[in-house]
Amino acid sequence: MKCLVVMAHPVDNSLCGYLTARVIEHLRDAGHEVVLKNLYADAFEPRLSKAERLSYYAREFNAEKLVADIEQLQAAEMLVLVFPTWWFGFPAMLKGWFDRVWAPGYAYKHAVDNGAIVPHLSGLKHLYVVTTLGSAWWVDWLVVWRPISRILRFAIVGTCAKNCKLKVMSLYGCENLDERRVERFVDRVKKTIG
Repeated sequence: MKCLVVMAHPVDNSLCGYLTARVIEHLRDAGHEVVLKNLYADAFEPRLSKAERLSYYAREFNAEKLVADIEQLQAAEMLVLVFPTWWFGFPAMLKGWFDRVWAPGYAYKHAVDNGAIVPHLSGLKHLYVVTTLGSAWWVDWLVVWRPISRILRFAIVGTCAKNCKLKVMSLYGCENLDERRVERFVDRVKKTIG
């Protein structure tokens, strides 16, 4: 499969950096074609420009600064996102990647009557999320009801890639981890990705 791995963490030797390296190693060992998009290292600009926003409902989205990023997304059959969950949401860099790269005419199309958007990423079959959280599992599940999973399932994947299977893998309590817990999580990620 053609796999796009998107990492969103400002520190390369962070836990997310380690998890990204292990995911890429696993995918390549399984024979997949892997492209890494390291949003911070690649100096991705997360801010939607005025021209891009003004073109959201125009005849054609202004994608002149996003051609390579959009091509990477459209070519992907598998997408793996690796990022820390901060304040129970996406890092701003990753949110900006969604805002700019999952663009109209490419990730989806506007309905003629401005109703529900029409999915356009028919080639994307799998989205795996590998995320770290400082909180305990019960806070994510019982207090805030897994916002990352819900946003991806219903607002992003559910509207742009209807045939895509989503799996979210969360490593909780990451401020107090030992090597054994990290490696158990890595094993879980490998088994899930297959």
